[in-house]
Amino acid sequence: MKVEVWSDYACPFCYIGKRRLEQAIANEKLDVEVEFKSFELDPDAPAVPTQGLYEILASKYGTTLEQARNMSQGVVDTARQEGLHYEMDRVIPANTFEAHRLTQFAKKHGKMNAVSEALFTAYFMNGEDLNDPTILTRIAVDAGLAEADVTAFLASEELATDVREEEAMAQQLGVRGVPFFVFDRKYAISGAQPVEAFEQVFAKIRQEQTLEVIAEGDACGVDGCN
Repeated sequence: MKVEVWSDYACPFCYIGKRRLEQAIANEKLDVEVEFKSFELDPDAPAVPTQGLYEILASKYGTTLEQARNMSQGVVDTARQEGLHYEMDRVIPANTFEAHRLTQFAKKHGKMNAVSEALFTAYFMNGEDLNDPTILTRIAVDAGLAEADVTAFLASEELATDVREEEAMAQQLGVRGVPFFVFDRKYAISGAQPVEAFEQVFAKIRQEQTLEVIAEGDACGVDGCN
Protein backbone atom coordinates (compact mmCIF):
# COMPACT_ATOMS: atom_id res chain seq x y z
CA MET A 1 0.00 0.00 0.00
CA LYS A 2 1.23 3.49 -0.80
CA VAL A 3 0.21 6.77 0.79
CA GLU A 4 1.20 10.04 -0.87
CA VAL A 5 1.10 13.06 1.41
CA TRP A 6 0.99 16.59 0.05
CA SER A 7 2.12 18.93 2.80
CA ASP A 8 4.07 22.07 3.60
CA TYR A 9 6.60 22.50 6.39
CA ALA A 10 4.97 25.81 7.35
CA CYS A 11 1.63 24.08 7.96
CA PRO A 12 1.04 23.16 11.63
CA PHE A 13 -1.71 20.70 10.72
CA CYS A 14 0.59 18.85 8.33
CA TYR A 15 2.85 17.77 11.20
CA ILE A 16 -0.20 16.79 13.25
CA GLY A 17 -1.58 14.84 10.30
CA LYS A 18 1.76 13.11 9.83
CA ARG A 19 1.69 11.90 13.42
CA ARG A 20 -1.88 10.64 13.13
CA LEU A 21 -1.11 8.76 9.94
CA GLU A 22 1.90 7.15 11.61
CA GLN A 23 -0.22 6.17 14.59
CA ALA A 24 -2.84 4.57 12.36
CA ILE A 25 -0.17 2.59 10.50
CA ALA A 26 1.28 1.38 13.82
CA ASN A 27 -2.16 0.47 15.16
CA GLU A 28 -3.01 -1.54 12.06
CA LYS A 29 0.48 -3.09 11.82
CA LEU A 30 0.63 -2.34 8.11
CA ASP A 31 3.47 -2.28 5.61
CA VAL A 32 2.88 1.13 4.06
CA GLU A 33 5.09 3.21 1.79
CA VAL A 34 4.66 6.87 2.69
CA GLU A 35 5.88 9.45 0.21
CA PHE A 36 5.84 13.18 0.97
CA LYS A 37 4.89 15.47 -1.89
CA SER A 38 5.67 19.16 -2.30
CA PHE A 39 3.08 21.87 -1.67
CA GLU A 40 3.80 25.50 -0.86
CA LEU A 41 1.17 27.42 1.06
CA ASP A 42 2.86 30.68 0.14
CA PRO A 43 5.14 30.36 -2.90
CA ASP A 44 5.66 34.13 -2.79
CA ALA A 45 6.98 34.16 0.78
CA PRO A 46 10.13 36.32 0.90
CA ALA A 47 13.51 34.63 1.04
CA VAL A 48 14.27 36.75 4.11
CA PRO A 49 11.27 36.95 6.47
CA THR A 50 10.03 40.49 6.98
CA GLN A 51 7.23 39.76 9.45
CA GLY A 52 6.72 37.50 12.44
CA LEU A 53 4.12 34.74 12.49
CA TYR A 54 1.60 36.68 14.56
CA GLU A 55 1.98 39.76 12.36
CA ILE A 56 1.22 37.67 9.29
CA LEU A 57 -1.82 36.06 10.92
CA ALA A 58 -3.13 39.38 12.22
CA SER A 59 -2.83 40.91 8.76
CA LYS A 60 -4.43 37.92 7.06
CA TYR A 61 -7.43 37.65 9.39
CA GLY A 62 -7.78 41.31 10.35
CA THR A 63 -7.09 40.78 14.05
CA THR A 64 -4.76 42.16 16.68
CA LEU A 65 -1.45 40.50 17.49
CA GLU A 66 -2.90 39.23 20.76
CA GLN A 67 -5.87 37.71 18.99
CA ALA A 68 -3.53 36.07 16.49
CA ARG A 69 -1.54 34.62 19.36
CA ASN A 70 -4.72 33.27 20.95
CA MET A 71 -5.77 31.73 17.64
CA SER A 72 -2.49 29.85 17.50
CA GLN A 73 -2.94 28.46 21.00
CA GLY A 74 -5.65 26.08 19.81
CA VAL A 75 -3.24 24.58 17.30
CA VAL A 76 -0.57 24.30 20.00
CA ASP A 77 -2.99 22.42 22.24
CA THR A 78 -3.99 20.05 19.44
CA ALA A 79 -0.36 19.35 18.58
CA ARG A 80 0.46 18.62 22.21
CA GLN A 81 -2.11 15.82 22.18
CA GLU A 82 0.00 14.16 19.48
CA GLY A 83 3.23 14.60 21.45
CA LEU A 84 4.31 17.65 19.45
CA HIS A 85 5.37 20.67 21.47
CA TYR A 86 5.06 23.66 19.19
CA GLU A 87 6.91 26.86 20.03
CA MET A 88 4.88 29.28 17.93
CA ASP A 89 6.58 32.33 19.44
CA ARG A 90 9.85 31.13 17.90
CA VAL A 91 8.54 30.29 14.42
CA ILE A 92 10.33 32.06 11.57
CA PRO A 93 7.92 32.34 8.62
CA ALA A 94 10.10 31.13 5.78
CA ASN A 95 9.87 30.42 2.09
CA THR A 96 9.80 26.60 2.05
CA PHE A 97 10.79 25.94 -1.56
CA GLU A 98 14.38 25.00 -0.66
CA ALA A 99 13.12 22.70 2.09
CA HIS A 100 10.93 20.90 -0.44
CA ARG A 101 13.83 20.69 -2.87
CA LEU A 102 15.93 19.13 -0.10
CA THR A 103 13.15 16.61 0.52
CA GLN A 104 13.33 15.60 -3.15
CA PHE A 105 17.08 15.07 -2.76
CA ALA A 106 16.58 13.05 0.43
CA LYS A 107 13.92 10.95 -1.30
CA LYS A 108 16.41 9.86 -3.96
CA HIS A 109 18.82 8.77 -1.21
CA GLY A 110 16.34 6.92 1.00
CA LYS A 111 16.30 9.59 3.72
CA MET A 112 13.00 11.31 2.97
CA ASN A 113 11.18 10.49 6.21
CA ALA A 114 14.09 11.46 8.45
CA VAL A 115 14.59 14.77 6.65
CA SER A 116 10.87 15.57 6.60
CA GLU A 117 10.56 14.92 10.32
CA ALA A 118 13.58 17.09 11.06
CA LEU A 119 12.28 19.94 8.90
CA PHE A 120 8.98 20.01 10.78
CA THR A 121 10.81 19.95 14.10
CA ALA A 122 13.15 22.73 13.02
CA TYR A 123 10.27 24.95 11.98
CA PHE A 124 7.73 24.43 14.75
CA MET A 125 9.89 23.60 17.74
CA ASN A 126 13.36 25.03 17.22
CA GLY A 127 12.52 28.35 15.58
CA GLU A 128 14.88 27.75 12.65
CA ASP A 129 14.78 29.35 9.21
CA LEU A 130 14.09 26.66 6.61
CA ASN A 131 15.45 28.91 3.88
CA ASP A 132 18.89 28.99 5.50
CA PRO A 133 21.26 26.61 3.65
CA THR A 134 23.35 26.13 6.80
CA ILE A 135 20.33 24.79 8.68
CA LEU A 136 19.20 22.67 5.74
CA THR A 137 22.69 21.19 5.43
CA ARG A 138 22.82 20.30 9.10
CA ILE A 139 19.42 18.62 8.91
CA ALA A 140 20.44 16.57 5.88
CA VAL A 141 23.78 15.54 7.38
CA ASP A 142 22.13 14.53 10.65
CA ALA A 143 19.81 12.33 8.59
CA GLY A 144 22.82 10.53 7.13
CA LEU A 145 23.52 12.38 3.88
CA ALA A 146 27.05 13.36 2.90
CA GLU A 147 27.80 17.01 3.66
CA ALA A 148 29.71 17.64 0.44
CA ASP A 149 26.85 16.23 -1.63
CA VAL A 150 24.26 18.30 0.24
CA THR A 151 26.29 21.51 -0.06
CA ALA A 152 26.72 21.02 -3.80
CA PHE A 153 23.05 20.21 -4.23
CA LEU A 154 21.80 23.26 -2.34
CA ALA A 155 24.10 25.49 -4.40
CA SER A 156 22.48 24.16 -7.58
CA GLU A 157 18.94 24.27 -8.95
CA GLU A 158 18.70 20.51 -9.17
CA LEU A 159 15.27 18.93 -8.59
CA ALA A 160 13.48 22.28 -8.66
CA THR A 161 11.41 20.86 -11.51
CA ASP A 162 10.41 17.90 -9.34
CA VAL A 163 8.97 20.27 -6.74
CA ARG A 164 6.97 22.13 -9.38
CA GLU A 165 5.73 18.90 -10.94
CA GLU A 166 4.38 17.65 -7.63
CA GLU A 167 2.70 20.98 -6.98
CA ALA A 168 1.13 20.81 -10.44
CA MET A 169 -0.02 17.27 -9.71
CA ALA A 170 -1.74 18.53 -6.57
CA GLN A 171 -3.68 21.02 -8.68
CA GLN A 172 -4.70 18.25 -11.09
CA LEU A 173 -5.98 16.18 -8.16
CA GLY A 174 -7.97 19.15 -6.88
CA VAL A 175 -5.90 19.66 -3.74
CA ARG A 176 -6.90 22.99 -2.22
CA GLY A 177 -5.32 22.62 1.20
CA VAL A 178 -2.88 20.47 3.11
CA PRO A 179 -2.28 17.98 4.53
CA PHE A 180 -3.81 15.88 1.77
CA PHE A 181 -3.40 12.11 1.86
CA VAL A 182 -3.90 9.90 -1.20
CA PHE A 183 -4.16 6.13 -0.70
CA ASP A 184 -3.17 3.94 -3.66
CA ARG A 185 -4.50 6.72 -5.95
CA LYS A 186 -8.02 5.54 -5.06
CA TYR A 187 -9.02 7.30 -1.83
CA ALA A 188 -8.10 10.57 -0.20
CA ILE A 189 -8.28 12.27 3.17
CA SER A 190 -8.16 16.03 3.37
CA GLY A 191 -6.87 17.63 6.55
CA ALA A 192 -5.45 16.31 9.81
CA GLN A 193 -8.31 13.91 10.46
CA PRO A 194 -8.48 11.70 13.57
CA VAL A 195 -6.52 8.44 13.62
CA GLU A 196 -9.79 6.54 13.19
CA ALA A 197 -10.35 8.12 9.78
CA PHE A 198 -7.05 6.73 8.51
CA GLU A 199 -7.84 3.33 10.00
CA GLN A 200 -11.18 3.28 8.17
CA VAL A 201 -9.47 3.85 4.84
CA PHE A 202 -6.93 1.12 5.58
CA ALA A 203 -9.76 -1.27 6.45
CA LYS A 204 -11.57 -0.46 3.21
CA ILE A 205 -8.45 -1.07 1.13
CA ARG A 206 -7.73 -4.36 2.92
CA GLN A 207 -11.28 -5.48 2.28
CA GLU A 208 -10.97 -4.74 -1.42
CA GLN A 209 -7.68 -6.64 -1.61
CA THR A 210 -9.34 -9.77 -0.23
CA LEU A 211 -10.35 -12.09 -3.08
CA GLU A 212 -14.09 -12.69 -3.12
CA VAL A 213 -15.13 -16.07 -4.54
CA ILE A 214 -18.50 -15.62 -6.22
CA ALA A 215 -18.94 -19.19 -7.46
CA GLU A 216 -17.58 -22.59 -6.44
CA GLY A 217 -17.53 -25.90 -8.27
CA ASP A 218 -15.74 -29.25 -8.41
CA ALA A 219 -12.06 -28.86 -7.66
CA CYS A 220 -9.04 -30.59 -6.17
CA GLY A 221 -7.14 -29.26 -3.18
CA VAL A 222 -4.28 -30.33 -0.92
CA ASP A 223 -6.65 -32.64 0.96
CA GLY A 224 -8.11 -34.30 -2.11
CA CYS A 225 -10.87 -33.68 -4.61
CA ASN A 226 -14.55 -32.97 -4.07
